[in-house]
Amino acid sequence: MKIGIVRERRPYENRVAASPDTIKKFVAMGLDVVVEGGAGLTAAITNASYTAAGATVVKTAAEALGNADFVLKVQKPVGPGALVPGEADEVAMMKDGATLICLMEPYRDRALFDTIAARGITCFAMELVPRISRAQSMDVLSSQSNLAGYKAVIEAGAVFGRAFPMMMTAAGTVPPAKCLIMGAGVAGLQAIATARRLGAVVAATDVRPASKEQVESLGATFVAVEDEEFKQAETAGGYAKEMSQAYKDKQADLIATTIAKQDIVICTALIPGRPAPILVCEAMVKTMKPGSVIVDLAVEHGGNCPLSKIGKVVVKHDVTIIGYANMASRVAIDSSALYAKNLLNFAAPLIDGDTAELSIDLEDEIVKGSRVTGGGVVVHPAVQAIAIDVAKPKRAASPKKPSRITAAAEEAAG
Repeated sequence: MKIGIVRERRPYENRVAASPDTIKKFVAMGLDVVVEGGAGLTAAITNASYTAAGATVVKTAAEALGNADFVLKVQKPVGPGALVPGEADEVAMMKDGATLICLMEPYRDRALFDTIAARGITCFAMELVPRISRAQSMDVLSSQSNLAGYKAVIEAGAVFGRAFPMMMTAAGTVPPAKCLIMGAGVAGLQAIATARRLGAVVAATDVRPASKEQVESLGATFVAVEDEEFKQAETAGGYAKEMSQAYKDKQADLIATTIAKQDIVICTALIPGRPAPILVCEAMVKTMKPGSVIVDLAVEHGGNCPLSKIGKVVVKHDVTIIGYANMASRVAIDSSALYAKNLLNFAAPLIDGDTAELSIDLEDEIVKGSRVTGGGVVVHPAVQAIAIDVAKPKRAASPKKPSRITAAAEEAAG
């Protein structure tokens, strides 16, 4: 059985789906691994490294994909009609009946899933791997979000015109930077830890009650309206629920007061299948001190700040707003190594150890949770529910009463 690895072709992507270490393990399992030349260069992995690990390096993506039974990628393949200028249709290069494992953005681009299904390709979306103990080593969202949270703080520090820690010198005392982390998931918690290590005074906010203890355990102050709705604001899977407009208004008032005192704000809030919630409105940005920094990790999903621009750094109201897409990819060497290991841990149980052939248990909880297409059709309920193709997430409608947020922000400004 052959595994195909290709260079990633989507914008802002520097990672690769296989490392020399994971290739060695696949080869030891009796599999042939074919890698497109140059696939790992943006992650500092040379063709020679892949060859030394036992892979066959070929010149083109078509050669790597054409005979591959297993295709491992980082981002979903380029399909017909994809807005990736100059890139060929990767789905067309794959053979009928192949198995594809990658990040698929399951809540958008339904047309791509239908195309994949029509080719008889069995597709697994790594975002949908259930968060159970047995699947922790396969959790790409955690491994990549950890690095994204770390890098967000580093990027903020690169443009912030002051030091993070308190410094006492003969010439005077430098006060510590004040940093607010919005969203205390994996990325947010790592951002808290990184900012604390650099010496900042850190606060964090999240709508999930369980996050309060985690935030405080890292030495940060927890900021949230802790009413009855707050106590019920978490799904069984540990994700944040969409909050009522009344709660959003109260939380916005609190955040408007808090944010005016901050030097750095890291936004990480996401809701699966929904546009990113707006947490830092323009009125709040206006209250921030000149030279302050916002990093919007949700920019690819609409953004937690409406002023952020995907892939760009902009200055609005004397505040620098960083909207780098795919933050984990900016640490490509480490993120590729972790992602490749996640893929290995996911793929290995799908391969029979004796015959080195595909053997998928369709009743396995991990398989059922992550399989999107199979048998020529879309099989995952969440993807089946997408009635129309949505190429980009749409920004949720602005609140009918923005005056509460604006008034609170203006009051915070003093």
